[in-house]
Amino acid sequence: MSSATSTETPAPTGRRGNPWLSLIAVAFGLFMVGLDGSVVSIANPEIGRDLGASTAELQWVTNSYLLALAGALILGGKLGDRFGRRRYYLIGVAGFTVASVAIGLAGSVEGVVAFRAAQGFFGALLMPNTLGMLRAVFPPKRFGMAVGIWAMVSSVSTALGPIVGGLLVEHVNWESVFYINAPIGLIALAFSAWVLPESKNSTGHHRFDVPGVVLLALGLLVLVFGVVKGETWGWASASTIGTIVAGLLILVLFGWYETRQEHPLLPMRLFRSPALTIGAVITAINFFTLLGSIFYLMLYLQNVRGYSPVWAGVITLPLSIASVVASPIGAALTDRYGPRLTMPIGMVLQGAASFGLMSLDADSGYWAMWPSFIGLGLGIGMVMAASSEAIVGNAPVKDAGVAGGLQATMLQIGGALGTSVLISLISSRVGATLVDSLATAGVPAPMAQGLAEARDAVAMGVAPVTADMPEQVRAAIVEGSATAFLDGVHTAALVAGVLCVLGAVLAAVGVRRR
Repeated sequence: MSSATSTETPAPTGRRGNPWLSLIAVAFGLFMVGLDGSVVSIANPEIGRDLGASTAELQWVTNSYLLALAGALILGGKLGDRFGRRRYYLIGVAGFTVASVAIGLAGSVEGVVAFRAAQGFFGALLMPNTLGMLRAVFPPKRFGMAVGIWAMVSSVSTALGPIVGGLLVEHVNWESVFYINAPIGLIALAFSAWVLPESKNSTGHHRFDVPGVVLLALGLLVLVFGVVKGETWGWASASTIGTIVAGLLILVLFGWYETRQEHPLLPMRLFRSPALTIGAVITAINFFTLLGSIFYLMLYLQNVRGYSPVWAGVITLPLSIASVVASPIGAALTDRYGPRLTMPIGMVLQGAASFGLMSLDADSGYWAMWPSFIGLGLGIGMVMAASSEAIVGNAPVKDAGVAGGLQATMLQIGGALGTSVLISLISSRVGATLVDSLATAGVPAPMAQGLAEARDAVAMGVAPVTADMPEQVRAAIVEGSATAFLDGVHTAALVAGVLCVLGAVLAAVGVRRR
């Protein structure tokens, strides 16, 4: 092993050195990844009906994507830092586009899950290198503004997912939700190849940290797998606890191993910055709340309230608008006052929005929903801008790709945990309350006991009724099922709200004043 001084490749001038053209180029790839992180939530009910998928299989349609992203994001950033950020960004865009088309052609839920994982892996190659390239081409005084626009694109693409998905599912088919990435990906490839400069760090010839890659990916996969399976195995079971503890121990071993490497995959020195460390935690809480909430809200709007996919997306439009407004405001406030102000504000807004969702019932009108949608959008935009600055802005330029990978990893881990934990909470509450809710609604006791086996359907907001049931019994089953589902939603919203409050306190206390 030979060592050398790490130097950043200077960004060229001209078309390939123009920071704003670079920002536009990476926005295409970022938009594509962000859109796919949330667009599937509105397609899930149709995927389930078309492919005969269970609730658990639908969770894996979401989580296989998030897990692959989480497991490979830091690797993607490291590869870009060492071998070329532009190169791995373009590889990621091309692979993501091909995997998206393959999902639509799969024809089975197993194929969809497998290609979603491939899609997530290629997303992990492109996503961290977006921030790495911006850090390389923007001067320090303008980097905060670039991060604000980056955060706005990410927030808008995530929030627009339900609307775009609703239009495509209703007027075309669920496969088109993934086919739409083909034209976006082709435009991204052509424009990015034309304007993006190459940037990397020259660290001499040294052995790549393969054991670190394996330990990190294995630890993340085992940890999140334990959380996902907690619903099936039981949260207090030896299998669940053992799997989660095993994942944590592997991650601890990864951290210990990295401190002993000359060229580690994830330099532990980054965590000497309290702002960077807390920013990573807040990023995870941010997307825990966002993706978990969007998942159950889409089930509520379509299956309980009976809205079409398009209307379900339109109803959540305030969330998109609020995130667009909040991102540049959050970036400006962060530039002036630091993330110590904006991260707590964003967390409080999301917490208040989550608590507001505890008032939902089977007949809630639009006016009962929109304040929470606006609160979620404002919080997302504020936190994305602030946490990006806290993480990437506090890392050395030579570690920009790794820092971007760390932020994106925490974002995807938070999203995977949010989807898994909140939906598991809903399912658990449905299992505990379904029989009583049906009986209270007027379903005969023997029938209510028999319908306990339909907990998976009710956990998706679907009432287990058939055409041959008497009208009165059907109405009672619909009412009881909605009550059980909403009891689970209220529990999930409470957990998300409390977590956001804790995040606000952590950011306010732990991040130093500028």
